[in-house]
Amino acid sequence: MTNSTTDTRAALSNYVLHLADTNLILAQRLCEWCGHGPILEQDIALSNIGLDLLGQTRSLYQYAATLIGEGKTEDALAFLRNERQFKNLLLSEQPNGDFGYTVLRQFLYEAYQLLLLRALQQSSDSQLAAIAEKSLKEATYHYKWSAEWVIRLGDGTEESHQRMQQALNEIWTYTGEMFLPSADEKALSFAGLIPDLTALREEWFKKVSAVLEEATLDIPALTVWMQQGGKTGVHSEHLGYILAEMQYLQRQYPGQQW
Repeated sequence: MTNSTTDTRAALSNYVLHLADTNLILAQRLCEWCGHGPILEQDIALSNIGLDLLGQTRSLYQYAATLIGEGKTEDALAFLRNERQFKNLLLSEQPNGDFGYTVLRQFLYEAYQLLLLRALQQSSDSQLAAIAEKSLKEATYHYKWSAEWVIRLGDGTEESHQRMQQALNEIWTYTGEMFLPSADEKALSFAGLIPDLTALREEWFKKVSAVLEEATLDIPALTVWMQQGGKTGVHSEHLGYILAEMQYLQRQYPGQQW
């Protein structure tokens, strides 16, 4: 195997881990709502979306394990890495806040994921393209569900509007990282395996802005300072607590399986 092929394989495994980690941590956050949702239907909806993301996560971890080799498994990748080894977006690890904050976080991510999955269907890597195609239907529903709630709450009562505006102002700073390519993402984009993330940003902003305007929310500028670091393993203090809870069983009783 040539050095170029080895480098591409390593970059691809890191990228697939990034996608898997983001979905896993966001799924963990969403499932924290189980039994705490505002109404039964939406309580179940949040858990179902979390389970959908978990299903996507498994496909990605299985592929990452194949790329990495060394006897790695999906369980090992999910439960036996520490926070500096996780590559998830910072957006996904932020605390749930209230229901409005959660649906807004989901909406901003799903608008991005929807565009990304559509583009990844054209990847020259057949396995990545197949995972994207399979995940797209779920992402379409997740986007529709979260967008409807953003509009309902933003254009709702005075209190719901105020809470949604505050949530938007707080969470916006975590959206820029989605479009800030890592060194691995730059290499994979050059090789034609993934899209140019910077090219997706304008389309994402238009898509998001249309919904936020209907929700009567003031849209922050794209030029505000953005948080970053998750893709390279530099996380907020929240991830360590998530992993401590999520990985407890596997670390206490090694060898357990999903």
